[in-house]
Amino acid sequence: MSKQIKVGIIGGAGYTGGELIRLLINHPNAQIAFVHSKSNAGNPVYQVHADLIGETDLHFSDDLTPLETGSVDVIFLCVGHGEARKFLTEYSVAANIKIIDLSQDFRLKRQSAIGNRQFVYGLPELNKDQIISAQNIANPGCFATSIQLGLLPLAKAGLLDSVYTTGITGSTGAGQSLSATSHFSWRANNIQAYKTLTHQHLKEITESLQQLQPSFSTDEGEGFPGGGNSEALSFIPWRGDFTRGIFVSSLLDCDLKLEEVTALFSEFYQDAPFTVLSKREIFLKQVVNTNKCVIQLEKVGTKLVVHSAIDNLTKGASGQAVQNMNLLFSLDECAGLNLKANYF
Repeated sequence: MSKQIKVGIIGGAGYTGGELIRLLINHPNAQIAFVHSKSNAGNPVYQVHADLIGETDLHFSDDLTPLETGSVDVIFLCVGHGEARKFLTEYSVAANIKIIDLSQDFRLKRQSAIGNRQFVYGLPELNKDQIISAQNIANPGCFATSIQLGLLPLAKAGLLDSVYTTGITGSTGAGQSLSATSHFSWRANNIQAYKTLTHQHLKEITESLQQLQPSFSTDEGEGFPGGGNSEALSFIPWRGDFTRGIFVSSLLDCDLKLEEVTALFSEFYQDAPFTVLSKREIFLKQVVNTNKCVIQLEKVGTKLVVHSAIDNLTKGASGQAVQNMNLLFSLDECAGLNLKANYF
């Protein structure tokens, strides 16, 4: 019998919690022990995640006893930003339980610890060795994942100076709680820039790029809304008229030939099963409902453009969290993640 991992999910009623359930009920090595939700305790999971009717008999629970007794192997924290640290402060989690946090609470190095727990930044294409030996993982942000995967090979080669990035995301990136800009009537036939130059993911992106190229941006961005400004990385995010996915384009100066840049990317990602380099134009439907990041390179004169696309709920959140779980427990990195793209 294959190795079975007992899993608990905290905050199972939201988008990332629902996506985790969908992935884990079909994972060959995972058994969901409980799905925690105070507001839905006792209700069938399929009453909230209606597409799971007939797929699982799981019910939401408000019982956190398994955390104290250590009867699960890993928990996923699918709670809002700021809520993960609060949860771990209020509730006792047995030392043997590994934690994968999908919020931003532990992503930055100076915020990566709580009590005796130290969190490792969970971008497998950058930190696979550290993830394998870790106990606690801070899952990267969705925009951060897409932007970093488009820039890491260039950082390793010391080629980053000033980078100008734009990216568009679907409505699920805003979470399940309704707001004016996530309402259908607002989103339909509409687009908007938001958090211009101040997006919260800028700091984690900069820390990762500095890991490979220490000279890249030392500006901490204090005093800016969201605390995310970076002089070397200028980022303008957009809200798009679709539900899932992120498409990013990063522009920078580069004197290398396109063939040389392509070789850098191919070498960097040769052992990364979910990051794919395309020689043709890429588009969002190639990655929606998958754990892939697809990258395309274009060069005109000295200008290099790196396009990168992911699904914000899989590679940008729950899929990457499962990828990290696989690494933590020495499973096949791709287990439970061989998903079909939502093409038509």
